[in-house]
Amino acid sequence: MLDLGCGSGGNLAHLAALGMRAVGVDLSPVQLDKARTRWSDVPGLELHQGDALAFLEDGVQPFHAVYSVFGAAYFTDPARMLPAVHKALAPGGVFAMSQRPAVEGCYGCQASYIPRGPETDPAVVKRWDYTPESWAGLFAANGFDDVTAVVLPAPPRGPLRIGTLLLRGVRGT
Repeated sequence: MLDLGCGSGGNLAHLAALGMRAVGVDLSPVQLDKARTRWSDVPGLELHQGDALAFLEDGVQPFHAVYSVFGAAYFTDPARMLPAVHKALAPGGVFAMSQRPAVEGCYGCQASYIPRGPETDPAVVKRWDYTPESWAGLFAANGFDDVTAVVLPAPPRGPLRIGTLLLRGVRGT
């Protein structure tokens, strides 16, 4: 399994602990250092520092599953990410990703400002927002079958009021 934007590696460590080949890539060396420290006793965890799209385009071996939990797939142009993921999957392999649902009327490339501290300008990152139907069309146009795109609502209690968009597609054989 390949985690695009694995961060501090919690999801990846769980899969490795279950005996799966667990490969993660993240742009942040700080996050990867956290993952290496926190999960040092978990065998089979393979971490790479760098850009997820570049990692995919380097011709990584086929994976049975590629996923991105609010990760790199959300912050990379789907016109480039989806073909690269499709190529990295073995026939029958699954790609799944999650992100925040789009704000109505705000589709395509959007800017996000990530605070970095009181004395530092925020980091500016791009993200791609589409309706579930548009995402499903993008997945299908890039060769994915059995595509699903659904918004899970936020829990009825608690501080979070925004749901989660879940996307999934299968590489045909």
